[in-house]
Amino acid sequence: MNLDILWEEESFSPEEKEHLTRLLSQGVEQALLLAGGSEDSEVSLSLVDDERIHELNREYRGVDSPTDVLSFALREESEEEPEISTGEFELTDDLLGDIIISVPRAREQAMEYGHSLARELVYLAVHGTLHLMGYDHEQDEERRAMRLKEEEVMARLGLERE
Repeated sequence: MNLDILWEEESFSPEEKEHLTRLLSQGVEQALLLAGGSEDSEVSLSLVDDERIHELNREYRGVDSPTDVLSFALREESEEEPEISTGEFELTDDLLGDIIISVPRAREQAMEYGHSLARELVYLAVHGTLHLMGYDHEQDEERRAMRLKEEEVMARLGLERE
């Protein structure tokens, strides 16, 4: 699994980035494996501020407010998805897409739920990865299936809710 992390939100120290990179990689990898993804899968993860995720949410979902996480699957065709040019590269099933996480939203939610920022960031990355793999939470049955996968990944990492 190849996870490319873009640290647009700049509040993390080099040590925090190193620790979070390890946890985020483990979370995304476990979510991919649990959802039947390939070990060769490629995912891009951007950690951004509220302004950036607000802009993306408005542009691609028509929602004029910030959110905690957005996923843009390359294998899914939707009017909401940004058009991604692959240039001279061939689009394969291994290129899954992009996950964007709002660090300020993750901080707020971590405080609200009484757990660490690291746990919240990993949870949001797992949630976004499952979206890339085709999971959704529009219907109750879908929501339950997705929640079970999320909880299983978090348990595997020792990051269950307290």
